[in-house]
Amino acid sequence: MEAILKNAKSWLTDFFDDKTKNEIQKLIDNNTEELKDRFYKNLEFGTGGMRGIMGAGTNRINKYTLGKSTQGLSNYLNQVYTNEQVKVVIAYDCRHNSDTLARTVAEVFAANGIKVYLFSELRTTPELSFAVKYLNCHAGIVLTASHNPPEYNGYKVYWTDGGQIVPPEDEAIVSEINSLAFEDIKFNANESLIELIDKEVDEAFIGASVKNGNFNAKGKDNFKIVFTSLHGTSITVIPEVLKRAGYKNVTVIEEQAKPDGNFPTVVSPNPEEPEALSMAIKKAEEIGADMVIGTDPDSDRLGVAVRNLKGEMEILNGNQSMIMMTKFLLDQRKKKGISGKEFIASTIVSTPMMDSLAKAYGVECKTALTGFKWIAKMIKDFPNQPFIGGGEESFGFMVGDFVRDKDAVTSTLLACEIGANAKANGSSFYKDLIECYVNYGFFKEKLISLTKKGMSGAEEIKQMMVDFKDNPVETIDGSKVVIVEDYNTATSKNIITGKVTPIDIPKSNVLIYITQDGTKMAARPSGTEPKIKFYFSINTQLKNAADYKKVDAELDAKIERILKELNIG
Repeated sequence: MEAILKNAKSWLTDFFDDKTKNEIQKLIDNNTEELKDRFYKNLEFGTGGMRGIMGAGTNRINKYTLGKSTQGLSNYLNQVYTNEQVKVVIAYDCRHNSDTLARTVAEVFAANGIKVYLFSELRTTPELSFAVKYLNCHAGIVLTASHNPPEYNGYKVYWTDGGQIVPPEDEAIVSEINSLAFEDIKFNANESLIELIDKEVDEAFIGASVKNGNFNAKGKDNFKIVFTSLHGTSITVIPEVLKRAGYKNVTVIEEQAKPDGNFPTVVSPNPEEPEALSMAIKKAEEIGADMVIGTDPDSDRLGVAVRNLKGEMEILNGNQSMIMMTKFLLDQRKKKGISGKEFIASTIVSTPMMDSLAKAYGVECKTALTGFKWIAKMIKDFPNQPFIGGGEESFGFMVGDFVRDKDAVTSTLLACEIGANAKANGSSFYKDLIECYVNYGFFKEKLISLTKKGMSGAEEIKQMMVDFKDNPVETIDGSKVVIVEDYNTATSKNIITGKVTPIDIPKSNVLIYITQDGTKMAARPSGTEPKIKFYFSINTQLKNAADYKKVDAELDAKIERILKELNIG
């Protein structure tokens, strides 16, 4: 506690503004537990950048923690690009303080002689990724906390390719940030270096989204869509993209159309949570819509609901929508002629069904750590292999490589193309998904997230990972574990033979068990939330579509047995 108190008192100097000093002094005087949580650590870059609760302190998002990160990034950029004018582009979402924090970040860059393109109003994360390359910038920043609760905000850093920072840049940038004191931050901007941007980039991004996501599907006039932006940024672009692609029957949920950092109509603005789409699904039932689309606050994730075999709206999970989008893109590519050099991409905790698809179409499926920055890195590392598309189980997908992060804008259009085309052919999105199960194997996944907040929660999560490693699971639902993949050591061990082989993926705190019957279980702490996540994947053969209900129920029962056996849920 002594070290925490010393750290907190360092924020009472004249460098910090009066509001911050008063906030810290009140905590010192009245709230020791809150003071601990704010100063027991520094916010760190995770899978999705730096994200945390807003407020004063080293473990909070504020002008000083973001200023320090920006100062370190500025130093690094000026060291790397010594003989040219360094340029960055900044976007921000609908969250509280996003606009003012974006302005602060812009001022720190400008104080360091860096040219800044700052979006004049809130914009989506995929547009920021696009803008980095479109404006020939050296880096990009988006102020967002994605789908986290209202008290959160965050800071994601993008590099010259439009993808989030990865090794070696991330480690070098973090090292530079950690070498600084808060007093090293330059806040006095050269205002002439800050330029507001909007319509020109918007037009270019909309055009690129339509070009990459529109396949001239049949039946657009008869395809009804309900869309909700969940109070986020996608309202600025998705309705226009759908309109330009030829969709006329689009109903926007007006109660959720206004950007609002309080997210007043939902418990969570996360399309992974069924409740988030409840208002849109109700409207879809009222008007007889074919599809519901909902996006998270910064519009990188999308939730999709379609009519099931009973004609009811059913929310697809991220693996299901990823499979359908990937297959559709592969079919379109096949019409042009697949060379065999192409690749699709997924992550180590997403459905193994992506491998089955790749094999069937004669392309490669590259598998990365969780986080689209690793998929973007693949595109950069393999310039001679065309990237078709790819995604992850957490409701993210990327169409082509014009955006180098998950992109709910173009993916929304793609989902509508698939649905409209299927309906025009006398089928449906859902029926076509079942046909995928018949042709490529019936894979079913389940995610369990356990929230553990604060310092004690972080320790509990750490201990749970240690326990799984030190006391490995031997069987899952009667099937013997045959492979243990430990990404902390980047090794895969065959339990039967004892052979240990290296995993050619950067080290990460992930543990995966694979059994004889193909059941897969993964455990990992979230890089952006106080959670530990458990991913389950099981599979079987589906001989024909008529057996779908029966086999689906059998897989559900298997998952329930596994959760009970492992006492997770």
